[in-house]
Amino acid sequence: MEKTVQVGDIQVGYRVRGEGYPLLMIMGYGCSMNLWEEKFIETLSAHFKVIIFNNRGIDSTTSGTKEFTIEQFAEDTAEFMEAIGIEQAHVLGWSMGAMIGQELALRYPSKVGKLMLFAGHTGASLFPPSQEVIDTMTNMSGTPEERGMRVISILFPYSWLQTNGQRLGEVFFRPMGELSDETMGKQGTAIYTWRGAADRLGELKCQTLVITGSEDVLVLPTNSEFMHEKIPGSTLEMIEKGGHGAMFQYPELFCDKVLDFLKK
Repeated sequence: MEKTVQVGDIQVGYRVRGEGYPLLMIMGYGCSMNLWEEKFIETLSAHFKVIIFNNRGIDSTTSGTKEFTIEQFAEDTAEFMEAIGIEQAHVLGWSMGAMIGQELALRYPSKVGKLMLFAGHTGASLFPPSQEVIDTMTNMSGTPEERGMRVISILFPYSWLQTNGQRLGEVFFRPMGELSDETMGKQGTAIYTWRGAADRLGELKCQTLVITGSEDVLVLPTNSEFMHEKIPGSTLEMIEKGGHGAMFQYPELFCDKVLDFLKK
């Protein structure tokens, strides 16, 4: 059941499943918490209290009056945890969510148990995607369906797309909530204006798992390798033949890697 809570200047929509130590999951660019799959949440919630929520301006979470920045999203997340009575949680961030996760752990180290950074980078200019990929992602022409298919073509390797039409339907052809072009534009600006954390990664004290797909063309695997080198004691997991959406390609494998790390 979805709930809402006041967090600073915004109302945050969220859901909680399971019991035990909290596991907070932070969604990526232009997506609502509905994109986390039911089976994924069900598997993790058998071991943890899983908490998912919508970032500022997404679906049931209002936009508020403050500027959209990665730093602000991290502040939103910290204040959201306080608002629902969570002192500390493991944190899993996907893509933009991995950027927010870094800021959260750096600003509020006591709030983060273990940190999982999936398909993220620590600065947009370090190891950027090709111009072709950038043009595809920023092309807002055509119908919503056409734009959606362009994004899907970036999230997954071409060879996987050719043989997994049914799986794509399971992932994307379900209600995702309200996603406005304005919010997506503001989130995009937040990503590209973030100063990054490359010079601060050595300050991370929590156990960290860095996950990437070997064929991610949106956030190149080099970004994860760089973060792994800079974060003390971190673990790197490379999902072979995985794209930016590797958790949808290989959900059981992805869950196993997350649970193995959290249970150590």
